[in-house]
Amino acid sequence: MRIAGFDIGGANTDLAIVDFDKKGGIKNIGTDFKYLPMWSNKKDLKDTLLNLINNIVALDSVDAVGISMTAELVDAYETKKEGVLEIAKEVKDIFNIPLSFIGINGVLSYEDLKKNPLDVAAANWIATAQIAGKIDENCIFIDTGSTTTDIIPVKNGCECATGRSDMVRLATGELVYTGLLRTNISTFVDEISLDGNNYKLASELFAISADVYNVLGKIATEEYICDTPDGSGKSIEESRRRISRILCADLDMLSFEDIDNICKEIYKKQIQQIMEGLNQVSKRENLDLVISTGLGKDILASSAARNLNLEVKSMNEFLTDEECIVAPAIGTAILVEKHLNS
Repeated sequence: MRIAGFDIGGANTDLAIVDFDKKGGIKNIGTDFKYLPMWSNKKDLKDTLLNLINNIVALDSVDAVGISMTAELVDAYETKKEGVLEIAKEVKDIFNIPLSFIGINGVLSYEDLKKNPLDVAAANWIATAQIAGKIDENCIFIDTGSTTTDIIPVKNGCECATGRSDMVRLATGELVYTGLLRTNISTFVDEISLDGNNYKLASELFAISADVYNVLGKIATEEYICDTPDGSGKSIEESRRRISRILCADLDMLSFEDIDNICKEIYKKQIQQIMEGLNQVSKRENLDLVISTGLGKDILASSAARNLNLEVKSMNEFLTDEECIVAPAIGTAILVEKHLNS
């Protein structure tokens, strides 16, 4: 059986094509993803889904489709319910093969989704949790993507998150709204120390976390897969220029060394931001093993765990590094296969 698992995010749409044998074992995984800002380009969703599949296999070779989503939160929709229903209907209109959706209580049909649309809202971590549970039955998995970080406890192989919605998870430590690429720096940094002075930051969207890691050499230019705040390029110099603006400065006023030091301080503060959520979950659940995945698994998630003296494993013990980037999409396909063959 060949299943296409999609994770439709607000900024990125991820795909995993998973081939299963007759016993449900994984024979092969093909992955791809596309930057699709749903707040401005939701009309492109259909073409994006079809193109992603056709980049890997022929559409008529796919036996079923599974969907997880977080895009319902974007401000193109007045409510999350509206977003879930609109996205789900568009997907249903595209595919004429078995279609399932990942919800906080399991796998839903389209008809089930229409009855309980909020069960599907931002439930992609449900899919990732069961992959983490295969690595260790008792752990916390951290999935740091371009925009957010999920911190989900797993016990006896099953997720046991206290929060069942994004809003509640913001209070429980299980969702930290910070990511490797798209995070506005002024949302988690109040001031920067430079040359013996403390400078408050300009609360404008001048620079994002991708600029920090571009300057520090932690991502390659081609890994800067989102729009830049000022609409200009993605060179290191252009990232430095954007970073300078958060101090109401420019590259005539700040040296490259100044910018590098600013970026190092921002990096430490973003790790600290994730540490706060992870510490909250670790202490509450009495778990000290962390499994990291996502775009930022090595740069942010693993660093936060080690700073708390927690044991760290990477999800690349089960998946490749490329597959870790789209772990929720792979988990979606796995859950759908189990559902169809149960």
